[in-house]
Parts: sequence; C-alpha cells; structure tokens
Amino acid sequence: MHNAATKAWRTTRDFMPQTIALFPGARPIRDLQGLPASLGRIGALEVRLATHKRDIRKAQKLRFKVFYEEGGAIADARSALTRRDICAFDRICDHLIVIDHDSVTRFGRRKPKVVGCYRLLRQEVAERNGGFYSASEFDIAPLLARHSAKRFLELGRSCVHKDWRAKRVLELMWRGIWTYVRHHRVDVMIGCASLPGADPAPHAATLAWLGASASAQDEWSTRALPSRRIVIDPAEAIELETRRAMGKLPPLLKGYIRIGARIGAEAVSDRQFGTTDVFIIMPVAQIDPRYISYFSTPESEGRLAA
Repeated sequence: MHNAATKAWRTTRDFMPQTIALFPGARPIRDLQGLPASLGRIGALEVRLATHKRDIRKAQKLRFKVFYEEGGAIADARSALTRRDICAFDRICDHLIVIDHDSVTRFGRRKPKVVGCYRLLRQEVAERNGGFYSASEFDIAPLLARHSAKRFLELGRSCVHKDWRAKRVLELMWRGIWTYVRHHRVDVMIGCASLPGADPAPHAATLAWLGASASAQDEWSTRALPSRRIVIDPAEAIELETRRAMGKLPPLLKGYIRIGARIGAEAVSDRQFGTTDVFIIMPVAQIDPRYISYFSTPESEGRLAA
C-alpha cells in the first residue's frame, strides 16, 4: 500500500522521545503513547514501532529497494540521491518495522536489519496535518463523514525485502498492526493496495472480479477522484473463477481479502509507482474472527513459528 506524497507538517506530540534506540546513536523522535516499542518476536524476527530517525531511514531504504529498484517506480531527485523513498507523510506517521536480529553483513558481521515495514496514520493525526494521503487518489471525504463517530487508521507504504518474503514476516507485521489497532481503539482500517503495472488493461478481469466479489456496500463505498478514475467493465469478471482470481492477486491484497477487507468501486493508475491501485476498507467489526483470535493471543507465536 502506498500513495503520492502531499504536504505535511511537524507536530510536537508526534516527535516526543521515548524508549531505547534499536540502533546505537539514534535520537528518539516518537512518543508511543503507552505502547511498548516491541510488539512481538519470533526467534530472531521482531516487530516493533520505529522510535528514532535511524529506524525510519532504514525503512525508507527498504522501500526504495522494493518500490524503485524492483518495482520500477520513478524517483524524484532527492530519493534518487539518498536511495531512500522519502515522503512528507513519514514525519507524522508511525512506522511499523520488522527486524531480523540475526542478519549478517557481507563482511560476516551480525547486524540488525529492517526486512519489512508498514506506515500507520491515525485519523486524529491526519486531521491535524492536512488529511489522509490516500485522498490524493480517492474521494474519501464522504466515507469519513458517514462514519464520523468511528476512528480510522490508514495503512500504507508496506513492503518486505525479497529475501524475507515468507508467511512469518507478513503475519508478524499483522500481529503488530492488530496490537496497535486495539491500543488506539481503531474502528476502521483503510488504505490503498496495488496491482503491478500502471496500465490497467492486463488487470481488467481481476479488477472486475474484485468489484463483483469483494466490493464495499453502500455505507462503505468509495470512489476514485474523477481525474484519476479507471473505468472497469463488470463483464470482464465472467471469465474469472474465484480460485484463479485470488491466484492473480499480490500477496498483500490477497491477505486483505482473506481477512475480510472490502474494495472501493473504482481503481486508479499510479504512474509514479507503476501500479494500479484499489481502495481498501476494513471495518474492524467485520474482520473474520479467526484472524482476530490468531493475531491477538500469545499462543499465536508458536503457530506463527510452526
């Protein structure tokens, strides 16, 4: 899940120091508001919230490797120079990172390595800083207005290093997200999920299947901005069976669907990142109870490691 950057401002509350640096010498910049930095561990893998600039820079480097070097996204001058995916929203979001503590450098030295990341933006923070970044692609104002009493959390900029793309890392990230959701009493998770390639034509059948099989109901419906909208022909879905359609989805989007996410009615072509984006809506009350139990209990650690 990713989005184009828009203007954001620093707020005092989001930069208060807390906890010990994961990487020595880093200066703390995040207040975790009662959450522990570490949200779970399986062997050498740990999921935690970034609390220092160095943590966030390492997440940005991972994002650059995945989005730009592997995915072919178009870097601006600053990102190209620093080899980091730099976005203005990084300053106001919380960053969930997965660290492999047994990672070994090419010189044979053991050094913690960020191998997965997610970016989390709570509604109250977004409203103080110009809004959600997915609003650059989708018209989410009506959705927020219809559910003004609910707390929204936006998920974004998620990726996993190619050498660590296994079930364990993804599930560990979801354990961290679920702990964060419960702590902040989040009612709805939203964000963008991507299909590879900015040309929607190869995804016509998949997009139509998503619209027919996983579309959001009226109260949760969301449309793309008129200037970004991709027209989807429902007739394209006729040829695609569920099993085959799920097989065509990227792992992240497939996971969202399995958990119980619904999809907005329209898609967007993101030329900068070379993707076709859909809008994800996950009301917490509608998430499959099996997954809530799985990510909520200490016993799940053993199952994750199995």
